Amino acid sequence: MPTRIDLKNLYETDDHLWLEETIKLLNANRLDELDVENLIEELEYLGRKDKNQAESLLEQVIRHLLLLQYWSEESENNAAHWEAEIESFRTQLRRHLTTNLRQHLEQELNVIYQDALRYVTKKTRLNIFPVTCPYTLEQLLDENRLPC
Repeated sequence: MPTRIDLKNLYETDDHLWLEETIKLLNANRLDELDVENLIEELEYLGRKDKNQAESLLEQVIRHLLLLQYWSEESENNAAHWEAEIESFRTQLRRHLTTNLRQHLEQELNVIYQDALRYVTKKTRLNIFPVTCPYTLEQLLDENRLPC
C-alpha cells in the first residue's frame, strides 16, 4: 500500500511537490486522498490567472490602437513601434484564447477599455480619445486590422 502523504501540510511547505503528488493521486484515481480544499483554491487561481492574462493582453492591444489612431503628433516617430506591439499582443492573445476566455473578454470589454483609456490619457496628457470603446472584440482580435 502506498505511503499516505499529508498534502495539507505539504501545500504550505512545498507547493510544487504538492502539485506533483496531487497529479499522481489523480492519475491513480485515489480521489479520497486529495487535498480538495487547496485543489479548489489552485483551480480558482488558474481560472483568474488566465482571465487576467487575457484582459491584460487585450488592454495592450487597445492602448496601442488608440495611440496609433489618435495621437497624431507622435505617430510619425512611433507608428511602426505601436503596430509591432499590436501584432505581438494579438499573437499572444490568439495563442492564449479559448471560447470561455473570448466570452469573458466580450463581457468585460467596456471595463478593459476604460482601463486602457485611463492609461493613454495619462501617457499623452490629451483628452482626445473616445469615451466608449470604438472597437468590437472582433476588430481588436483581427490581425489584419489597423486604424486608418
